[in-house]
Amino acid sequence: MSRNGDTEVSDRILTLPNVLSFLRLALVPVFLILLVEGQDIGALVVLAVSGFTDFLDGFLARRLNQVSRLGQLLDPAADRLYIFAALLGLAWRELIPWWLVVIIVARDVMLLAIGVLLARIGHGAFPVNWVGKFATASLFLGLPLLMLAAALPDVQGYVQPFGMIFSIVGAVLYWWAGILYLVDTVRVKRVQPKHPGSGHTEPRSDTLET
Repeated sequence: MSRNGDTEVSDRILTLPNVLSFLRLALVPVFLILLVEGQDIGALVVLAVSGFTDFLDGFLARRLNQVSRLGQLLDPAADRLYIFAALLGLAWRELIPWWLVVIIVARDVMLLAIGVLLARIGHGAFPVNWVGKFATASLFLGLPLLMLAAALPDVQGYVQPFGMIFSIVGAVLYWWAGILYLVDTVRVKRVQPKHPGSGHTEPRSDTLET
């Protein structure tokens, strides 16, 4: 996750938190392969290890004063990749509908376009809003529940509905957060020609995380 606060942000690359972030990224294809092959317990273990390293690199970055711009980019990128990998693997096995994958990926494409536009007008990224945080939390709860349901047929009837509910709620919140970012972008774009330079801000440590 993106780290905010008054901690000094550096340009360092080789830090312990960044190494942990690279480890998270390296485990994404392992997670996807296990999921596609139906090794759901193994995939859940990899996801749990990823979640622990996510917490650990954030904790160490603050504790060791090693918060870096690279780390602020790697963390949300890893979150998106794990969500995409989970969606792709579950849809490949027909455990979720493909339309759910399209809806979530389309929002990320829109967010990428917003980021490009903000960069072109010299505006820093908007801070992460609470809707986006709830969206990510819902997806990181719903998708593993669907994996758990596939791994344990005895509880599938109880777990699978909750997994779908949280996943759909996460998709709705995902787009809600995206629309809020879009509204903010339109507002900034409208005032930009009227007050040259007023929309220009120094690049922020915040990222469009979710």
